[in-house]
Amino acid sequence: MPHPRELLEQLHHRQTLAEQGGGAARIAQQHKKGKLTARERLDLLLDEGSFVELDRFVTHRATDFGLDQQVYPGDGVVTGYGRIDGRLVYAFSQDFTVFGGSLSEAHAEKICKVMDHAVRNGAPVIGLNDSGGARIQEGVVSLGGYADIFLRNTLASGVVPQISAILGPCAGGAVYSPAITDFIFMVRGVSYMFVTGPNVVKTVTHEEVSFDELGGADVHGGTSGVAHFVHDSEPECLLAIRELLGFLPLNNLDDPPERLSEDPADRRDEALLDLIPDSANKPYDMHGVIGRVVDDGGFLEVQRGYADNIITGFARLGGRPVGIVANQPAILAGVLDIAASLKAARFIRFCDCFNLPVVTFVDVPGFLPGLAQEHGGIIKHGAKLLFAYCEATVPKLTVITRKAYGGAYDVMSSKHIRGDLNLAWPSAEIAVMGPKGAVEILFKDDIASAGDAGEATAGLIEEYTRKFAHPYAAAARGYIDDVIDPRDTRPRLIDALRTLRSKRDRNPAKKHGNLPL
Repeated sequence: MPHPRELLEQLHHRQTLAEQGGGAARIAQQHKKGKLTARERLDLLLDEGSFVELDRFVTHRATDFGLDQQVYPGDGVVTGYGRIDGRLVYAFSQDFTVFGGSLSEAHAEKICKVMDHAVRNGAPVIGLNDSGGARIQEGVVSLGGYADIFLRNTLASGVVPQISAILGPCAGGAVYSPAITDFIFMVRGVSYMFVTGPNVVKTVTHEEVSFDELGGADVHGGTSGVAHFVHDSEPECLLAIRELLGFLPLNNLDDPPERLSEDPADRRDEALLDLIPDSANKPYDMHGVIGRVVDDGGFLEVQRGYADNIITGFARLGGRPVGIVANQPAILAGVLDIAASLKAARFIRFCDCFNLPVVTFVDVPGFLPGLAQEHGGIIKHGAKLLFAYCEATVPKLTVITRKAYGGAYDVMSSKHIRGDLNLAWPSAEIAVMGPKGAVEILFKDDIASAGDAGEATAGLIEEYTRKFAHPYAAAARGYIDDVIDPRDTRPRLIDALRTLRSKRDRNPAKKHGNLPL
């Protein structure tokens, strides 16, 4: 039997082989493309020295097409667990230097193992994707491996947070695992996602299109809304994943992590008095409201650049993480359209899965009219946002800063759909529609018979505004819990969160609802 030291040398040699991936030449090619290696990425993502690797000696079992002569320990993916800010996470990092990071049966089994561990142990899963797709030499076995991953993504959804970073090509079946996960990160010039690549598009549709134009980071961050975060470099992207995890619980049974803040809970901000313009038709930036209310002005925006007429993101109030949803009057007057409804609905459902209170800032004139919106299904897609708010049982706090018109008033976390605390500023206008539109309908005959229609209309608008364009009619019926001084917004929200800490609300027993997809 070999001496123990010889056995130890063999172990170290095998460990070294596994850490080399596809070898020095291929690592150099990876670096030449401006990309990090699989292990370098994990080093940046995880707390220093915390990574524990699993399955480093796994190899594929295929023999066709000369694969029996190409065997690499780890088989193109580094898997294991580590810590982010001292908290457990599971991760896999595909290694493009080994078979282009292609997914084989063994490669998929490694990913499935860490996903199973994550669900059993209640910890997030982070996937660093850099793969050429299915390993063609293995045929249907590699396709089966993808499906095994998809099933686990689906079963883990709402149980543990799932985060995907696209750090290379992601095409064909490979895109559907990230699509099921909670958040997708992409890097400009590095990341690509598409179901069919440029060559196939050219063959089928005769369209000439580049990788970037078809599925680059900015396309998915802006046009399609597939990506939630877009960054300029891999290190920036990996650090951003760490920041995001700081707002999230480890699983659906845990509370989000609280942090001490030196920002006083009773802080009043004088600037809030001057944010709303005198004219109801003038825009303003809702980021200004959010930044002055949350702890230290800190706000991690989600899907910035997509459906900018609504704002979503994470912040803290009194040290407690919350999800923020806010109409953006600076873009399309803050109107709700298809993209905004989808963006906000998905975000609210994530918050509800993981015990994050939802704070909604409302300034909405209604749903966007027009042929394109109606034919695109605004009824169905707007209903998704309504469904998300209605089904959410986490604390829901609402502040109406200005307009809350029509069905959009109902949808935006109103008292009628189980809003826990509904506040309004004195500038709030809660009505079926704006004064001008209401007057033109209510007094159509009077205006037509008036000698000076313009003067008559102006007088009627002034009268309607005085009677209805304010928050007090809603407050008189209890639809608004209080009309507050804008400067008191932060203290009131923090106090409400403390009050609602023990909130218990259940939906009727069912397998699941039928979201209007």
